[in-house]
Amino acid sequence: MSGEGPVRVAVVGAGYVGLTTAACLAHLGHDVTCADVDPAKVASLSDGVIPIHEEGLAELVREGIAAERLRFVVGAAKAVTGAGFVFLCVPTPQGPDGAADMSYVEAVSVEIGPLLEHDAIVVNKSTVPVGSTRVVERALGRPGVAVVSNPEFLREGSAVSDFLHPDRIVIGADEQSAAISLVELFGAIRSPVVVTDPPTAETIKYASNAFLATKVSFANAIANVCEAVGANVREVVLGMGYDRRIGSEFLRPGPGWGGSCFPKDSAALVRIAEDAGYDFGLLKGVIEVNTRQQEAVVAKVVEAAGGSVTGKRVAAWGLTFKAGTDDLRDSPALAVIGRLVAAGAEVTAYDPTRRDPLPGLSVSSDPYDACEDASALVVLTEWDEFRWLDLGVVRSRMARPRIVDTRGLIEPAAARRAGFVLSGVGIP
Repeated sequence: MSGEGPVRVAVVGAGYVGLTTAACLAHLGHDVTCADVDPAKVASLSDGVIPIHEEGLAELVREGIAAERLRFVVGAAKAVTGAGFVFLCVPTPQGPDGAADMSYVEAVSVEIGPLLEHDAIVVNKSTVPVGSTRVVERALGRPGVAVVSNPEFLREGSAVSDFLHPDRIVIGADEQSAAISLVELFGAIRSPVVVTDPPTAETIKYASNAFLATKVSFANAIANVCEAVGANVREVVLGMGYDRRIGSEFLRPGPGWGGSCFPKDSAALVRIAEDAGYDFGLLKGVIEVNTRQQEAVVAKVVEAAGGSVTGKRVAAWGLTFKAGTDDLRDSPALAVIGRLVAAGAEVTAYDPTRRDPLPGLSVSSDPYDACEDASALVVLTEWDEFRWLDLGVVRSRMARPRIVDTRGLIEPAAARRAGFVLSGVGIP
């Protein structure tokens, strides 16, 4: 199968990964059909309206539709007929035991198996347990159809850039010809390509996210050490980051890590290791540090509010798990807020991407209004706009001048001038 000229591609699943994959492949000149089970979502996408906040993605979707290289349909069956490549981008949610749930992947594979072209290549883009290509092969029931692992490494907030300018492309294939065909499909993308077997490709995905989670947990643990010994964690991680063996990325202390990948993939890798007979104690510790970090932030807020939050108002800036996205999945901000609410606090939050109320939580459309009569303000997401808000106005609205800045956005001198007592993470 040659990558020269447009290739017919089916993308099953119009979620975060599937929509980005479909839009970017259409941008590269391929003929892409993206399928989803939700008719309302398909209708909205067909009009160029996307359901997520992701820089540059809406423009690519509209570009693909206008060029007639991108279309959306209801149901995988309508998408795969005649397609040379079929990308599986369906959910693999975390089960109660930490393992990834493969039921959606298996169900789609059973559905599309009889409809595939004899030389089609099925590409597993979903994050799946090691050995999942075999599961897909059995569910497809098509011995002549190659199944390839091509894990995604998309960061929310920069997914389009990450797809078109990746650090690497990882392909796991048993057949060299299938790997070559996929490389040709991505031909316009210039990046290192790692071609390996499917289990190794699947492990690369889990290991990458687990390592990044480890860096964040390490930064948070060092922040706690810094507080104990009177050091400044910002300068500590700055000094560490200049070492090329370490690097500065993900060495930023905060309220903990979250999102759709790190929690799920870390728990899944622990389970994968256990099933193989290895006790991954290091990664268990990384997860435990993350939980303790959220508890430590809550303790800081309680102290800032005067020793108790029962019956007191607390303002929270930030709800999403990181800036640049509207994703609330496993957000450390929500974890902290949930603990505060459980402790009796009345929390009012502001986030640039959210307006609707959440269970047990009032959401304000204005950052200053969120601070009305608050005994403490906690900054939980690193939205850049929080740096430039008028602290004098914030102080005039609050009942008690206390800020807990978990992201290091508030300038300490400006906070002091406005009359605030400022506490952070890893700052003496």
